[in-house]
Amino acid sequence: MPSSAIATVVTIAEILKNNGLAVEKKIMTSTVDLREESGGRPVQKAKIEILLGKSEKFGELMAAAAAKDGLDNEEQS
Repeated sequence: MPSSAIATVVTIAEILKNNGLAVEKKIMTSTVDLREESGGRPVQKAKIEILLGKSEKFGELMAAAAAKDGLDNEEQS
């Protein structure tokens, strides 16, 4: 996994947490051995796993967002 992919995953997790949609449950980091080409030497790549759970306000926030989307769609019609 390229390091830019790790940065993207961390950014998404932070956005979900900061918007009150998710709570962080666990973060795991490790390395995995990959071969870049068949017969090539193994290369270690960073791996991250972020386990998130729904926040207590998840349903309320999603309902409010859906209601707002409904109003926005009516205004555009």
